[in-house]
Amino acid sequence: MYYKKKKSLIAMSGGVDSSVAAALMLQAGYECAGVTMKLFDSEDLVAPPSGCCSLSDVEDAKAVAFRLNMPHYVLNFADDFKKFVVHNFIETYETGGTPNPCIECNRYLKFERLLEKARRLDFSYIATGHYARIEQASGRFLLKKAVDAGKDQSYVLYTLTQEQLSRVLFPLGNLTKEQVRQLAVENAFMNAGKKDSQDICFAPDGDYAAFIEKKRGCPAPCGDMLDENGAVVGRHKGIIRYTIGQRRGLGLAFGEPIYVIKKSAKDNTITVGKDESLWTKSLVAVAINLITCDRLDKPLRVTAKTRYLQKEQPALVEQTDADTLHIIFDEHQRAITPGQAVVLYEGDTVVGGGTIAQA
Repeated sequence: MYYKKKKSLIAMSGGVDSSVAAALMLQAGYECAGVTMKLFDSEDLVAPPSGCCSLSDVEDAKAVAFRLNMPHYVLNFADDFKKFVVHNFIETYETGGTPNPCIECNRYLKFERLLEKARRLDFSYIATGHYARIEQASGRFLLKKAVDAGKDQSYVLYTLTQEQLSRVLFPLGNLTKEQVRQLAVENAFMNAGKKDSQDICFAPDGDYAAFIEKKRGCPAPCGDMLDENGAVVGRHKGIIRYTIGQRRGLGLAFGEPIYVIKKSAKDNTITVGKDESLWTKSLVAVAINLITCDRLDKPLRVTAKTRYLQKEQPALVEQTDADTLHIIFDEHQRAITPGQAVVLYEGDTVVGGGTIAQA
């Protein structure tokens, strides 16, 4: 009987995780090819790129692929990256939110455009170096946390659909970071000791406002800073320079700690107040994606996190329409920020999530 070998594209960033993922996929008997996504042009940057986007990272990915005797390709997704990630990043800041571009990159590039490319090239799967697991139960594909709780990336993967989950592989889900680095050493990968990137690739210096102003071709407009009674207490340097819960850089002297508690793009104002004004028990999320079910037919007890590094908090979630969730936490939560993601869990399984619209 003719046997068709399983084929997988490996999304290679040049880092140790995706390199070890490639080695594990080959070891598992897959026919593999490495791909690195070219996400932007040099003229789009305000600082040298980092993470999965620099020239040196492409060369690292090529070197690993060569050592594994595996083809490697660079795919130009720069136009899609501008459209779906950079434009969203800019618009979210300008409308008063705080975006998470890594989630949008996963949503539209890694697990949409790259899967489309894999299909056209006759590859059944794509594999990445994410720390998460995929299992099947009751006729559905489930997204689960990684074994290594300190590296778990399920939060940034909540947008995966059933079709995508059926074609995605996470070889590192059952490994710890220490085990991954050891495998890199055993394979003599030149990037075995390479540090993990913590920056947003297109603004690695952390100056998001400078990036936005360069793209817009003009400085962000200044405006009034208000207290909680609506009185003007100062001037801000553009709402893109502030986020909910921010204390530093306000240029105000109140004799006690003062924080950004609200941003209004409509009025171009920032409201400041005491820490107690940052706490709330509920939020509304939109642009939702559910993984464990097609729809929540009744309120569900979950744990939820509104930031990547936040500890999960007990909550009750209700789906109020086709694309909206209302979440009520058991305890007040600090600095829930529009534009960020809320992700829901049942134990180690991701129920789904959405973009925070209001708190």
